Amino acid sequence: MIKWNVMKFSSKAENILGQINTKTKLGDLRKIAKDIKKDHELAVELWSTEEFFPRLLAILIMDNKQISQDFINELDKDMQTHLLDERTQLMDWFMANQLTKDKKTITLIESWKNSKSALQRRIFWYYQARLRWMGQAPPSNTPELLDKIEADIIKEEPEVQWAMNFTAGWIGIHDKQYRKRCIALGEKTGLYKGEMVSKGCTPDYLPEFITIESDKRNL
Repeated sequence: MIKWNVMKFSSKAENILGQINTKTKLGDLRKIAKDIKKDHELAVELWSTEEFFPRLLAILIMDNKQISQDFINELDKDMQTHLLDERTQLMDWFMANQLTKDKKTITLIESWKNSKSALQRRIFWYYQARLRWMGQAPPSNTPELLDKIEADIIKEEPEVQWAMNFTAGWIGIHDKQYRKRCIALGEKTGLYKGEMVSKGCTPDYLPEFITIESDKRNL
């Protein structure tokens, strides 16, 4: 069991926390992290604040060598205290800045398809989408993934449902042989149909998402 509770913060932690406020942006956190570099003990202190921005910063300065499945489970449990948008952002940030940086943690991601944790299942699917949108040759597991998405997407938790849908979208964009199937999946589920998005953003509704993103890439 990892002990997160810190009764008294170090002077270093106090100094860092003094730089974070409601006007802090993600870019500001990256600048702070760049100066700190790697400091796992400080990361644990910042995480123990239970606050959103200090936790985002903590993720940036963690030592990947000390990230294990048990460690991730503790983070996951703590993320559950946040509202949905915050906990998904924390986990996605964790994936982008830590989990995809090392073969050991990538192996963990690949084991989470049937995890009991919704956040870890989300990252399994988000990572599968990432492999495709990064422009790599599509992995050989596409048929298996589509079967799983078609069978489970409707009954999944919202945070996992979005990632499964996102994966189906990128499969439809990069694998023409599956494009009609992915569009049909979106039409059948109706997920995100009619959802309003910010200017310049692509709708999550699969028929629109696949069409728009495919046209952008001339695929």
